[in-house]
Amino acid sequence: MKYFLIAGEASGDLHASLLIRALKEADADAQFRFLGGDLMARQAGVEPVIHYRRMAYMAFAEVIRHLPEILSNMRRARRAIDEFSPDAVVLIDYPSFNLKIAKYAFSKGIPVYYYISPKVWAWKQWRVRDIRKYVRRVFSILPFETEFYARHGYNVDYVGNPTANEIAAVRSSLMPFDELLRSIGVADRRPVIALLPGSRLGEIRNNLPIMYAAAARFANFQPIVAAAPSVDRDFYAQVLARAGIKANPVLVEGHTFDLVAASAAALVTSGTATLETAVLRTPQVVCYRANGSKLSYKLFERILKVRFVSLPNLIVDEEVVPEMLLHRCTPDLVAERLEPLLYDSPQYRAQVAGYQRIADRLGSSDSAVTAASQIIEDFR
Repeated sequence: MKYFLIAGEASGDLHASLLIRALKEADADAQFRFLGGDLMARQAGVEPVIHYRRMAYMAFAEVIRHLPEILSNMRRARRAIDEFSPDAVVLIDYPSFNLKIAKYAFSKGIPVYYYISPKVWAWKQWRVRDIRKYVRRVFSILPFETEFYARHGYNVDYVGNPTANEIAAVRSSLMPFDELLRSIGVADRRPVIALLPGSRLGEIRNNLPIMYAAAARFANFQPIVAAAPSVDRDFYAQVLARAGIKANPVLVEGHTFDLVAASAAALVTSGTATLETAVLRTPQVVCYRANGSKLSYKLFERILKVRFVSLPNLIVDEEVVPEMLLHRCTPDLVAERLEPLLYDSPQYRAQVAGYQRIADRLGSSDSAVTAASQIIEDFR
């Protein structure tokens, strides 16, 4: 069979590459074309029609500024589908672009599958209408999405969670605490508070100073920052200096799982990293500063259609991890929620118990293998 896939960012490239591998294992005649990245290229054996680096425009102003390129990408994607004539189009998140492609493929009579649903349960719920109309099947990686879609008259399949799969695969090889510190040249043997300020420059600017200032309140612990591979290492010290924090932060690059697993606790910018931290069973406080205004918080509450923003809380529909958002994300308030997680306290025990409920809900199914088998089964 011939598969056409689209992933518009780094995380999508990773998840899609695992799906391509699973499709190859289940379908000896599999051929691929795709919009995506290097990991997908490695598995597919062909270069991307468009690399996701030319597609990852997020903020409204950024989209407007790059609108000609975005429209050009759309035309190239449609042309590539026409030339390749795939048996199936498989979309990975990235809804603004992918739902337009879904409509186009549907008009050509090509079955469309969604692996990793857009976050329509949080905002822009009207997109469910297009998914219901143009997408044959959605393969969800978050168990609560099946309930959400069912309320909108559309059945989706929960296939397992790739974060849980990935961590299960590497858990036995994670570096112990002392080995991790030796590997980064740190002689200090105080317990670690891991700081995960995100991978985008704006996220790091907004969140790292808050996180660092909060962690520095605890003299018996040392903060270590998980650095993003795409960010210049000097940037982290510059961000702290601009915030008036005189520190040369210790950075770990490429070993985030090792760092989180070896840490006493973590301060984590909202996103997939919150779920990774939960699966690794490290206590955490979720931080999301943005502009920090109370007005933004109120607008945030009105726009969002869910009670929580972090994946651990969403999965079990309860507050397992504290969410310090916008004007509540200050060094004082973050430190207040962090402190009881640094020792055996009721808050610590409650969070660990919540992590077990999350693990039970996620299950152990290999999401890529399950999705691949279900796509292929559709054609038999």
